[in-house]
Amino acid sequence: MPAVDKLLLEEALQDSPQTRSLLSVFEEDAGTLTDYTNQLLQAMQRVYGAQNEMCLATQQLSKQLLAYEKQNFALGKGDEEVISTLHYFSKVVDELNVLHTELAKQLADTMVLPIIQFREKDLTEVSTLKDLFGLASSEHDLSMAKYSRLPKKKENEKVKTDVGKEVATARRKQHLSSLQYYCALNALQYRKRMAMMEPMIGFAHGQINFFQKGSEMFSKRMDSFLSSVADMVQSIQVELEAESEKMRVSQQELLSTDESVYTPDSDVTAPQINRNLIQKAGYLNLRNKTGLVTTTWERLYFFTQGGNLMCQPRGAVAGGLIQDLDNCSVMAVDCEDRRYCFQITTPNGKSGIILQAESRKENEEWICAINNISRQIYLTDNPEAVAIKLNQTALQAVTPITSFGKKQESSCPSQNLKNSEMENDKTVPKATTTVPEAEELIAPGTPIQFDIVLPATEFLDQNRGSRRINPFGETEDESFPEAEDSLLQQMFIVRFLGSMAVKTDSTAEVIYEAMRQVLAARAIHNIFRMTESHLMVTSQTLRLIDPQTQVSRANFELTSVTQFAAHQENKRLVGFVVRVPESTGEESLSTYIFESNSEGEKICYAINLGKEIIEVQKDPEALAQLMLSIPLTSDGKYVLLNDQPDDSDGSPSESRGAESEA
Repeated sequence: MPAVDKLLLEEALQDSPQTRSLLSVFEEDAGTLTDYTNQLLQAMQRVYGAQNEMCLATQQLSKQLLAYEKQNFALGKGDEEVISTLHYFSKVVDELNVLHTELAKQLADTMVLPIIQFREKDLTEVSTLKDLFGLASSEHDLSMAKYSRLPKKKENEKVKTDVGKEVATARRKQHLSSLQYYCALNALQYRKRMAMMEPMIGFAHGQINFFQKGSEMFSKRMDSFLSSVADMVQSIQVELEAESEKMRVSQQELLSTDESVYTPDSDVTAPQINRNLIQKAGYLNLRNKTGLVTTTWERLYFFTQGGNLMCQPRGAVAGGLIQDLDNCSVMAVDCEDRRYCFQITTPNGKSGIILQAESRKENEEWICAINNISRQIYLTDNPEAVAIKLNQTALQAVTPITSFGKKQESSCPSQNLKNSEMENDKTVPKATTTVPEAEELIAPGTPIQFDIVLPATEFLDQNRGSRRINPFGETEDESFPEAEDSLLQQMFIVRFLGSMAVKTDSTAEVIYEAMRQVLAARAIHNIFRMTESHLMVTSQTLRLIDPQTQVSRANFELTSVTQFAAHQENKRLVGFVVRVPESTGEESLSTYIFESNSEGEKICYAINLGKEIIEVQKDPEALAQLMLSIPLTSDGKYVLLNDQPDDSDGSPSESRGAESEA
């Protein structure tokens, strides 16, 4: 061990400047040692704190490894090997926690405690002796100053003796404190080296003991276990690399597709539309009313499930029922200047929800899918084949005609029907026991007409010459001359859906089949425009009137109406069959389909009543009996006479021309 510098005790009494200079060097060294010892203690305390944290961390780690089994992973299939492996690792971590706890105790006793004792004992002692030496030196300097001020003359022996004793006492005290201080500084040079090495010896022994016990505990039994776990991880890594390569290839293939897949409406002119869908899913915008005139549109995910339309918001676990599609009707509509909107109407005729698709293709496929589902095709054994067959029939049957004049130039209703035919149609037709095939009712490929008459202004120009239109919309005196003499006059608000030629008028099924084909044609051809008219039923005619100009759009003699019926499910749909004479002398049959604001049965009842009035008009007694059979309202008034359309609820208003108290 090399020699150390020391303060000479013999020079303590002289207290020369050289001794003081050497003392300042020792004092500076002691101060540096104090600062370093504080920093070293902080580092060792940090190591001890980290070891304590390691104990707590391993304890928490063991608990978390056991908690893996209790997690309800939604995709936890095949985790049995992982769970068993983690259980074993938990036991290993618990054993390691015991070793870490023991190591923390050793570090506290052999590393942290010695350095604390060195700081509190040795360094504190040196600091205390330094303060005492400074006080003794100050007292000695004061006594010497007092002694030096003794005068030469008139010397007082007693004062001189007292001052001398005081100087001697101060010098002895300074000498004693300096000796103790010098000895402590000299000893500090040896204790410094010991204090620096003892904690590290304890740290090294603690770590060696920790690793030795760990090696004895785990080296033998952990080798095979860790080898099997490594093999399992390696196999998982191989599977991951293979799957990553597959996903990379799939990603490149998906990204190499045409840019049209990202464009919402890429093929507007001729999209490839599948009209045979029996199920459909995708995002649509749902129209919601937030006030009397305000609406909002919400983008949601819709899908069909059986006969139901379901909606599932983003983030929801499952979807909810939005609309029952059985026997409903669907049609493209104009809504708030938005494109690709369609409306689903319930079987009872109430307006349902309005949805918006993102493209023409999606719009038409949704309409076709809902139309197929509404027919309950999904309940058949082979729904796809049934859908293909029905849509092929519909496509053959729908060739839209927009001008009524192109279909027939002479629409004068026939008045030469046999009485036997009239008697068969006095009541509302009911379904027969045997339902004929669609080909027996309507010839395949029969065109459908969606406009019943020309617009009112064109009608006036062609049929009324230069006659003036009443600007107030009032009926002119000569407009309806038969209305004044008619015993029946009832008006309904209707919208014309379409008409087509039929092969027979012997059953109401021909009207139902025409309704189906007309609605299917409107859905397929995306035709949503409907002309609203007032249907006036009198005892002589059925007349369609323009609600604005009060001009007659079409006129059918009641005697030419051979069949009429309302839809069995959608009560607002009504239709009738008319016999039309041809130029060849034969007669053709045409079916006209309407949607009314009120129930179609009311229109059928009015038509039937008008036909009965025609039959009994020649017999006054029978006519009186018929008028007595007309039902009364709850307040005792007749109905069905001079009714006017009521726009508030869509049903005919009560009679104002021939009302009477019960």
